[in-house]
Amino acid sequence: MTKSELHTLSIDQAFQHLQSSHAGLSADEAAKRLVRYGRNELPHERPFSYATVFFSQFKNILIIILLGAVAISFVLRDYVDGYVILAAISLNVVIGFIQEIRAERSLEKLRQIVTFKASVRRDGQETRIGAAELVPGDVVMLRTGNRVPADVRLVKVYDLKTNEAALTGESAPVEKIIDSLPSAVVIAERKNCAFFGTTVVRGTAEGMVIATGLDTELGKIAELLKSTKEEPTPLQHKLTIFSRQLGTTILGISSLLFVVGLLLGYDPEQMFVTAVALAVAAVPEGLVVAVTVVLAIGMRSILKQGSLVRKLVAAETLGSTTVICADKTGTLTEGIMRVVKVVTHDRHTDPRTAHQHTDTPHPDASPSYFLALEIGVLASDAYIENPDARFEHRRIIGTPTEQALTYAASQAGVNQRELAKQYRRLEEFPFDSEHKYMATLHEDSQKHRILFIKGAPEILLGKSVYIETSGKEVVLSPERRAKLSDEYRQLSKEGLRLLAVGYKKVGVDFSDLRHHLDLLNKMVIVGFMAMKDPLRLEAKATIEQAMGAGIKTVMITGDHRLTATAIASELGLPAQEGNIIEGARFEKLTHEDLPQRVHDISVYARVNPKDKLRIIDALQERGDVVAMTGDGVNDAPALKSADIGIALGSGTDVAKETADIVLLDNNFKTIVHAVEQGRIIYDNIRKIILYLLSDSFTEILLIGASLLIGLIVPGGFVLPLLASQILWINLITDGFPYVALTMEPAEGDVMKERPVSRKEHIVSRRMWLFVGLISVITAIVNLAVFVSMLSHTGDVERVRTLIFTSVAIDSLLYVFSIRSLHIPIWRTNFFSNWYLIAAVGVACILQLAAIYAPILQNVFETVSLRGSDWLIVLVLCVIALIASEGGKYILFRTSRPVS
Repeated sequence: MTKSELHTLSIDQAFQHLQSSHAGLSADEAAKRLVRYGRNELPHERPFSYATVFFSQFKNILIIILLGAVAISFVLRDYVDGYVILAAISLNVVIGFIQEIRAERSLEKLRQIVTFKASVRRDGQETRIGAAELVPGDVVMLRTGNRVPADVRLVKVYDLKTNEAALTGESAPVEKIIDSLPSAVVIAERKNCAFFGTTVVRGTAEGMVIATGLDTELGKIAELLKSTKEEPTPLQHKLTIFSRQLGTTILGISSLLFVVGLLLGYDPEQMFVTAVALAVAAVPEGLVVAVTVVLAIGMRSILKQGSLVRKLVAAETLGSTTVICADKTGTLTEGIMRVVKVVTHDRHTDPRTAHQHTDTPHPDASPSYFLALEIGVLASDAYIENPDARFEHRRIIGTPTEQALTYAASQAGVNQRELAKQYRRLEEFPFDSEHKYMATLHEDSQKHRILFIKGAPEILLGKSVYIETSGKEVVLSPERRAKLSDEYRQLSKEGLRLLAVGYKKVGVDFSDLRHHLDLLNKMVIVGFMAMKDPLRLEAKATIEQAMGAGIKTVMITGDHRLTATAIASELGLPAQEGNIIEGARFEKLTHEDLPQRVHDISVYARVNPKDKLRIIDALQERGDVVAMTGDGVNDAPALKSADIGIALGSGTDVAKETADIVLLDNNFKTIVHAVEQGRIIYDNIRKIILYLLSDSFTEILLIGASLLIGLIVPGGFVLPLLASQILWINLITDGFPYVALTMEPAEGDVMKERPVSRKEHIVSRRMWLFVGLISVITAIVNLAVFVSMLSHTGDVERVRTLIFTSVAIDSLLYVFSIRSLHIPIWRTNFFSNWYLIAAVGVACILQLAAIYAPILQNVFETVSLRGSDWLIVLVLCVIALIASEGGKYILFRTSRPVS
């Protein structure tokens, strides 16, 4: 029998199975078992290396090509070109390193959870040892506030409740028992066990250790987390393919040119320089930097909306999201229990709407309603830590259920301190799983004693003889009892958690509650308190907005199917039989059935960490881009496996360290805002790529064509652009505009478009045709002017400076055309991006400096242009702009925007 089946055994059988007893193990036996089972800790992983992160920045083939160009430039003593290219590489590496440096601290955080002391019985004596020294068979003592030091089978409990949110994701405390349970019970319902890393919030207990280290449920999650691979994001994949194709083409063309030149007898050194110039022209040096900058700016925009982006590429991946797997608690709901309905003899009252002003009694609320709220406070241990503060700033200490009762009473104007003075508490009968109620004995100012009771509705209703009706105690007739029973069952079907409240007047000598066999005999029932974790006000509308954007929302919850169905219906999610599945049924689905089933399912109830991984894998196999939200340790493997892992700001450190994005306000609406920003980022990346490619291909056509002419014309042919001039255009003249393009606002309503497919190339076929058309026309007219003027004037520096300026200024005009592919330039709003206007202005000034400043003239081998030269530049730029607008009209007038 494995440890996972020990919950099916009685206490004696469990002790027998592990050869232990209530007296615990002997020190000698514990030492032997420590050797056999190992220490109760998670294994240490090799720490990450800063060097690894640094050198990973050089994996891009475009960076490798540029590094080669640097080396060649230095060998040929062309130091200016070499240093300029090196500066471009350094800028990208530094930005990438700073943004992406982060330790994989998830397993370290898991280890921190378990580094604490534990109370254990050894040789019949209680002692405290490090939790890492515990072994199966040890008997540990658990008290309020303790962390559970290992997976234990409970053998004694006294009013024990544990918070298992870190493990199961559900915040409600779990009441524990010692009875044996069926074998098929899921972790969340294994109430005779307490689990490693969870917390005791109430009561005391003894338990026998049944698993330690990696054999615990927490350890299994650590193993899942370690074995879960982080796949490249869609953008990384697309950019990798794009860079590889572009890099391979560049190397092929440059190598071919070099070989052909050698075969034709040209000087090897000159051909080397020429090949390098061609490679430099072809590589859009600013691309890697531009993508990094646009993602960094996107990160900042998303942060302003309430999300912290931990991984750079995650900012864009959000825009490609097709499915959001949302953890119910805290994301779709508020993450706190609230009383949403008080049922009394004559009405249902919602405390959230019954009061015009919080902290003030509502004149229309019935006396029975207020009595129910008062009993909820009196029969609870929760208290307001700062009762004199304004209502919205009060802090309530207690279990989630009792916090909800105290909150509702305080909202209604019930003064807890005055109530405690009016009814002095004498004694308490705590809630337990056997009796299913809590009773407190009080004495009023006239020395009358009264029991206030809260508990399971079926228990209190079954024992009640009377019902309170506006200050009167009326016999509970069969008809009224049946009516209350129907109301209770109906509210339960709605997924609400119910407590009944009542009271019982007793004699002045009544005391010692534990010796009274039936405290509820002849009690008076006042009503029911219906509670739930309410939906966030904007959750339903946000899901509808996501649906309109082509994004499916899937709810994952640890709740029972009935509760999950009710919440799904309230959210507007499909809640029919085929749309909801529980973990036990989901586990039985075959790999072949999964893809179709996950397409239909909108709600997953009672799922475990492995199930979440299967859900994500199946969706990704279908081609979906999956975002996953979570807050517990149990969510960490799924957060890592998803395309986008989104941790709640209130979640565990493990979840936040594993996630790509941290949701600072825990709000589902913030995710959809971030998706919108992600789509804008993707649009802007494509615009930047289009902008840089057009310039690079114009340059490569100019260089390539001039080289071909040089091979044909006797005596060779001079280059229309030098390598240093190409780098100036690519990095400086183009640099400011492409950075400004990162600030482009949304083009239309991006949330009304479908998500970008995983299979869609970042540069579409139409975009390549557009780049080719613009580049060919621009290169032809510039080359024609270059050849014509060179043949007439023979002034190489002047003509080259003119072409240098023409290509640079043309790119500054072209950037306004590229802002929208489906709207003519004259219909765009020039002033919607002031950064772009400023950037073009700065770039123009710098270009003039490159032409007229003596220092830069020496660097770039330029000369001052005349007025007639500027007229030619203007004509060339207008021709290029007309070509751009014509290309847009031909290729994109019937297509959707770039997004």
